[in-house]
Order: sequence, then C-alpha cells, then structure tokens
Amino acid sequence: MTAIDYTARIPNNVNLSEDRRLQRALENWQPRFAEWWAEMGPVGFQEAEVYLRTAVDVGRDGWAHFGHVRMPDYRWGIFLSEPEQDRTIGFGDLKGQPVWAEVPGEFRTDLRRLIVVQGDTEPASVEQQRQLGKTAPSLYDLRNLFQVNVEEGRHLWAMVYLLHGYFGRDGRDEADAMLERHSGDADHPRILGAFNEETPDWLSFFMFTYFTDRDGKYQLGALRESAFDPLSRTCDFMLKEEAHHMFVGATGVGRVIQRTAELMNEHDTDDVVPHGAINLDTLQRYINFHYSVSLDLFGSERSTNAANYYAAGLKGRFGEAKYEDDHVLDNTEDTFLTIDNGQLVEQPMTARALVNQELRSEYTEDCRKGVRRWNRTLAEHGINVELSLPHVGFNREVGAFADHHMSPEGEILDANGWAAQKSKWLPSDDERGHVGSLMVGEFRQGKMAGWIAPPATGINTKPIDYDYVRL
Repeated sequence: MTAIDYTARIPNNVNLSEDRRLQRALENWQPRFAEWWAEMGPVGFQEAEVYLRTAVDVGRDGWAHFGHVRMPDYRWGIFLSEPEQDRTIGFGDLKGQPVWAEVPGEFRTDLRRLIVVQGDTEPASVEQQRQLGKTAPSLYDLRNLFQVNVEEGRHLWAMVYLLHGYFGRDGRDEADAMLERHSGDADHPRILGAFNEETPDWLSFFMFTYFTDRDGKYQLGALRESAFDPLSRTCDFMLKEEAHHMFVGATGVGRVIQRTAELMNEHDTDDVVPHGAINLDTLQRYINFHYSVSLDLFGSERSTNAANYYAAGLKGRFGEAKYEDDHVLDNTEDTFLTIDNGQLVEQPMTARALVNQELRSEYTEDCRKGVRRWNRTLAEHGINVELSLPHVGFNREVGAFADHHMSPEGEILDANGWAAQKSKWLPSDDERGHVGSLMVGEFRQGKMAGWIAPPATGINTKPIDYDYVRL
C-alpha cells in the first residue's frame, strides 16, 4: 500500500499514476466536479479560510492534518484503507473463498448499483445543506458544516474512483450522472427519497447528521464486509471520516436540548419560544420526522435483493464477524413485524431475506444511545421529560408499514385518525417557521446564537473561540 501522494493532481494512495488511462479519465472528471461544487456546493464563504482536516494517512493513528484552507482548494482524493492479508469472504454462499480484486462478471450489475446508490447520497447531502452557512449559530458550527461538506465531496470521489476503475464506460456514465441529478430536482432527483428533502435550518441539519448520516454508517459498514475488496477498503476509510458527521449531529442536538433546559429553569416555564429557543415538544416532533424518514433508507424488511446480495457476498451485516451463527443463513429463520387484519403480528421469514431488518435494528439501538444521553441532560437540569424514538411503523413510506398509519406509540390508525392527530407528532408549518426565525447567523468569534449552548470543547484541542472560519 502506498502513502497518500499529495503531489499528484488527484491525491491518492492507489498508485493512480501507474494506470494512465484511469488517471486521464479521472482528471477529465475533475473539472466537472469543480463546476458542480461551485454551482451546487456551499453558498458563500468560498473565499473564506476554513480550519479543515485533510487525510494524510489511512492508518489508525495520526491520520489527519488540520489547517486553514479555502474550500475550492481542498485536496479531494482517493484513499483506501490498508489491505488485509489473506482476507476471505466472510458470509454468504461463497464464505471462506478469497476476496475479489476485480469485479466478477456475474455480479457486475448488482455491485455497480450498490456503488451508485451509495455514491449518489454524498453530493445530495451537500446540495441539501448548501444554504446553511448563511445562518450558522457560530463559527465553530460553520466550520463543522463545511468539514461535513468537503468530506461528503471526498466520499463522492471514493465511489467515482470505483466506477471509473472497475466498470468501464457504464461506470463513467454513472459517475457523470451523479453530477447531473440534484437534490429535490423535479426532473432529475436523487435516488433515495430522504436525500430530496429540504434541510432548511440548523435543527434539521443536526437531526440529519445524527439520524441520516447514522444510516450511512450502517450502509457503509455493510459494504465494508463486501467480497469486492476495493469497495470494502474504500468504505472502511469512509467510516473513519463519517464518525465526525455523526458527532456533529449528536452534540448539536444535545446543545439545543441543553439550552432549552437552561431557559426552562431560568424562566420557570415549559415554553421557551418567547425567549428565543426551541420547545421540547418541537424537538420531539423533529426526532419523529427525521428518524422515520431515515428508517426508510434501509429498504423493505423483506427483500429479495438484500438476500441475493448477502448470498453473493456483496453486502453483509454491520460487524458481520460478531454474529454467532453460520454467516450463511441458508436454513435460518427469523421474524418480522407487520400488520395483518388490523393487528400487529410477527411473521416468519428466512433470515437472508431479513438482513435489511437486521441492519435497521442495529441502527435503532445505536440511535437510542444518543436519545438516552439527551435525556440525561434533561434529568441533570431537573426536567422530568423524556424524549424518545417513535414506533418503527410510524410515518413510514417503505416496507411493511408503508400502507398503514401508526402513532408514535404503536397504535394502528385509520386514515381519518392519522389526519386528525399527525400534527401532534410531526413538525407543523408554524413550528418550522419558528425554528426558521431563529436562524440568524452569528459570526462573531467565540459567540453563540441564543437557541444553542456552546460545545464542551473545541476542535483538535483548539479553544471554542478559535478563528475556525476566517471571514
């Protein structure tokens, strides 16, 4: 494995210079990416110097350099983690066979589809967040937004490298198409629905980076198990960068909750709207929305495609090695929750067909950890209220509950019951309007908007009042 070469036009650790045809193809794609970034990336601040981290090593320690850089000058590149010697396929019908350095012909279409769907989410989130810089609650948060944005751009590069390097003309066409689709575009939308939703305010951004980027963690973790070794190693390094995105969400929501709790105590009230903050019931409705939308990203509980991907060794479970089973799941049964004759029931199904559900279940438990931390913050402020995740069947458009209505507590509703009560459970236009009214940029060094608490620590041991973005 080579070190990252930053002298190359495209930084990489894949010996790109030894494959001149691939190098030329990617260098031809590079200006298209730059045009997309200028047109669809963060609005404003392109000339500002931002305190960004840049990968300098793919090892476990000391892998990033921090420094001020203009975003258009950020060195997007292609980085794969170190290869695992004598690695074998860890699951499915081919379990125990050597992993693949090239794409087997019989799996070419499925692998390309998996890479395209994952790759399409990366520029989509940048497009969703492009207006947020203007209303950042602090320079610290502005920097974190831009760090997320540039790394999502790098993750796009990671998928484009695989498409160009292993899928010929079809791959090059798919790479071009990822710059032609745009989030929310009526004619050319992004592939997955959640990535066509607006991210109009910073509360939505924090919820997105907590819930939706966490889905990304589990999708990347499942692809890290892939028998296609370049995809596995690409996703392994992407997960290293993805951790910061979820940190931004977890701490961002936590800081909003902390500020709300402080104002509730200071003014002895449950309603902090007059004091320029966000009520807990509004926060609960935002959680309900973003969690339920993110659940749809896992697809249907019962999935023939997921079963086929697992059988072929293309996409496994998150942390496949930790499961105490045969990792083949050929003769294993599981159950899934569904509605039959107006009742919630558990129905049996082959475990292979339910790997999406298994991935989603791990995701849900991970999400609960953050909710428990947020509730500890409320308890520490003496507030006897607990936030929660809604029932898995709430507000779903994909899977077993797509054609049904359920309350956050799991009560099955008819269409009239849902219409009458959904405003209690999902953000209203008035609530979104109130949150939007709080979105006034705070660009003074070390200052915070009044609706959010300061972070506990700064970035890379820097103080909170550091000049994270030099305006």
